[in-house]
Amino acid sequence: MTARVAAAVAAFVCVVASALPCLGQGKLPTEMAWTAYDTGSSGFNIAVAIGQQFKQKHSSDLRLLPSGNDTGRLAPVRAGRAIASQMGIGTYFAQEGVFEFGQKAWGPQPTRLLMTATSCNGLGLAVAKDVGVKTAADMKGKRLGVVVGSPALTQGALALLAFAGLSASDVKAVEFSSNNAMWKGMVNNETDIALSSTISGQSKEMDTSPRGVTWPPMPAADKDGWARVHKKAPYFVPVKATCGSGGLSDDKPVEMAGYAYPIFMTYADRGDEQIYLITKAMIDSYPDYKAGAPGADGMALDKQNFTWVVPYHPGAIKAFREKGVWTDAAQKHNDALIARQQVIATAWKAFGANAPSDEKEFATGWMKARAEALKKARMDVIFE
Repeated sequence: MTARVAAAVAAFVCVVASALPCLGQGKLPTEMAWTAYDTGSSGFNIAVAIGQQFKQKHSSDLRLLPSGNDTGRLAPVRAGRAIASQMGIGTYFAQEGVFEFGQKAWGPQPTRLLMTATSCNGLGLAVAKDVGVKTAADMKGKRLGVVVGSPALTQGALALLAFAGLSASDVKAVEFSSNNAMWKGMVNNETDIALSSTISGQSKEMDTSPRGVTWPPMPAADKDGWARVHKKAPYFVPVKATCGSGGLSDDKPVEMAGYAYPIFMTYADRGDEQIYLITKAMIDSYPDYKAGAPGADGMALDKQNFTWVVPYHPGAIKAFREKGVWTDAAQKHNDALIARQQVIATAWKAFGANAPSDEKEFATGWMKARAEALKKARMDVIFE
């Protein structure tokens, strides 16, 4: 078989075996697909800015597949129709097999990170300024906006209330049908507290309303407060927010909660070389796309958190090692996260062997099995 024929056969096998594009020698694929949040979202815009540089510098066409929910974004990646996804905290929920990922059709997913964006904003509890809240403890007795069918928002809000030792019984839950409806409720004095980013359009609208908006501080020095938060939502980290609503600036920062967004992720079974080349291109192209979309500056190499709650892909780790930023401590942490995923995946497989057919019983039984497996492995359950 000649070298030319061998190459042709290999290319044919690659195309037939997977919907993922094949790589050239050390080059990005000529075409690839990522999934992303809806068109116009900050995450989508950042992905567009990166894609433009891939086109200019690597002659690689990046096609974005938008979706408004986590399962919609992950489905094409799981099926091999997309290489990666630009996600939010659903990346963590997928890993843990909770909420929509605790259903029969999904289960825990082997998520892996490429890179994340951490900009000048925070993501925490916005409070109507007219209710006089100065500290996190002052939120006791106030009205908390809750979106029906969005457990992720509720989980996050309750975790941040725990910073001050507060729980669901310490606030008055007000239910809304959607996030936008909740924020209209804030403006119309139907609720007082809502989970949001400091740079969201909703919080900015609230800021210009008669009620105004403020962000109760959550100082990083309060170790006990943060320990309570992490017991419920370990994905939140202390940040110093300097941009967004409520008068935030470099001169008037607020220590509060936050986490990276967007989160560029893939699955564990994606080829190391493929993910390495994509991650390397994202790192090397940063100077050219950092001003291409609001928040894109947060993709800087020195803003990557290598000890977060989701493990990195080996291909991405290779790129970080080449840049001299991946440490032994980061590798040890990464290995522990992968071990956690394995515990949860093993529990899912065992539970599925004799799982009840009723959806409600299935969900309840799975969460119990998941908790038992994590406790046996001496790992935090988080979602109970």
